[in-house]
Amino acid sequence: MLRLTLTLSILAFVVATAIPKPDEKEGKDRVIDNNLSHKEHFPNEEAHDVEYDHEAFLGPDEAKTFDQLSPEESKRRLGLIYDKIDKDGDGFVSSEELRSWITYTQKRYVIDDVERQWRAHNPENKDTITWQEYRKLVYGFMDDSDPSVEKQAEMEQDDSGFSYKEMLKRDRRRWSVADQDQDEALTKDEFTGFIHPEEAGHMRELIVIETMEDIDKDKDGKVSIDEYIGDMYRSSPGEEEPEWVKSEKDQFVRFRDKDGDGFMDKEEVKSWIIPPEFDHAEAEARHLVHEGDADKDGKLTKNEVLDKYDLFVGSQATDFGEALNRHDEF
Repeated sequence: MLRLTLTLSILAFVVATAIPKPDEKEGKDRVIDNNLSHKEHFPNEEAHDVEYDHEAFLGPDEAKTFDQLSPEESKRRLGLIYDKIDKDGDGFVSSEELRSWITYTQKRYVIDDVERQWRAHNPENKDTITWQEYRKLVYGFMDDSDPSVEKQAEMEQDDSGFSYKEMLKRDRRRWSVADQDQDEALTKDEFTGFIHPEEAGHMRELIVIETMEDIDKDKDGKVSIDEYIGDMYRSSPGEEEPEWVKSEKDQFVRFRDKDGDGFMDKEEVKSWIIPPEFDHAEAEARHLVHEGDADKDGKLTKNEVLDKYDLFVGSQATDFGEALNRHDEF
């Protein structure tokens, strides 16, 4: 029993460095090409939530607490960021340069996460990682001859209700889709698709399949409204249903369930999580240029950006976060 406990403790550490497994989260987080911020950009026709701009400009994981920075320090660091955005060094930031920066901030988490996991799974920094190497590191405990370990692998579940054997099966399938040249090994680019399938077009059909497996609890091949809501929210006894849940139910009836049969089939789930293409980064870049461009020449000088520092970073609720404290940024 001691060996079993030790084995599973090691497994918990290893799985933590492996690909993210399905977990309880708001269903809207499943949507690919989502907005640049969890904030509403224009809550109504008159209001404008600048926190949306802060998160879009800095990246959602970088926007933390701005209160600790004085306006002077904010402007100094914003000026350093400006120099990084001005790729051609002409003293102006164009809409395209701003779009590239916003795209980078949004993808920085993915870039950092892939680097971290690549090092964890490939300490020798080889050109590829083979399936057998990955399987041995993450699921090698399942090869233990002890029957109790095998039984535990069949029964032990992560937060989503998947056993480790089921997780292995899902990982194997995802690996095969990510492995574009079918050589049983992943390059770093292929590994990116494996870790973050939302970043690779050829992985998107698999995302739909995995989403169906996560949400379709009764395995009837379709998603009911209760399963849809259950993916986002679980009520407590006596708890009044939040307004946002009522809104999501309305969304399901009016927009998700397109044929009105009370369920989402695979194609309807696909329409939900992979919406029509829209370049949020380009739209936000144009918005920021429009708001900050004092002389209306279609581009931003450093002074124009610093004069509008509150638009880009100034808020009691958000800040540069890690972007302002990372030594490599400055």
